Amino acid sequence: MNNILILAPHADDEILGCGGTIAKKIKEGHQVWVGVLTNANITDPAKYTIEKLQNIRAEAQSAANLLGVKEVLFGEVPAITLDQYPAYKVTEVISNWISKFQIDTIYLPHRGDIHNDHKVIFDAGLVASRPVGKYFVHSIFAYETLSETEWAHPFSNDAFIPNYFEVLSLEDFKLKLDAMSCYKSQVRQFPNSRSLETIESLAKYRGSTVSAERAEAFMIIRTINK
Repeated sequence: MNNILILAPHADDEILGCGGTIAKKIKEGHQVWVGVLTNANITDPAKYTIEKLQNIRAEAQSAANLLGVKEVLFGEVPAITLDQYPAYKVTEVISNWISKFQIDTIYLPHRGDIHNDHKVIFDAGLVASRPVGKYFVHSIFAYETLSETEWAHPFSNDAFIPNYFEVLSLEDFKLKLDAMSCYKSQVRQFPNSRSLETIESLAKYRGSTVSAERAEAFMIIRTINK
């Protein structure tokens, strides 16, 4: 049994990138935690009110409950201006979660995403997951996030090039869609990237590249065979 931590810069990234994989891993008997790191209210309380924060966190909890997630962890680092925030403080939050729950597998946002928050979380997650000390993470994967990964600047060194695929059953994928539907404040109408139709299109495309009906794609950052 693995202890898995999905690091999400913002609530709903975890479902967009890993929703089907979360459902699959829990069904297989693994334990999954979701860590939503940012709080936009800290940065701009007029635009991102307490009410909006409470609403999206409630949506995140509903999605997690539907999938069977062990716990949703909420960080309190500022969204939007995260690249101006001390990096070590972000790393400390992640390190504390890893230590507390003895995390051995981590999923990070792709470092090349258009949103700087994603790159900061990726970098902080790598620092927190260094293979030193008595306990360390042995598997790190990067996931893609619709409306972030596909809009990044078109340079090869920051491209999302998947080399690991989680094939999803129809049940796994339905749970992903149901979980995303919990995010009523975030779901949009097609052809928006955050529409349920686009999510299914990506899953079918990723699946077809490995002769499966549906899949989620990842980049292997590190795996250690103990």
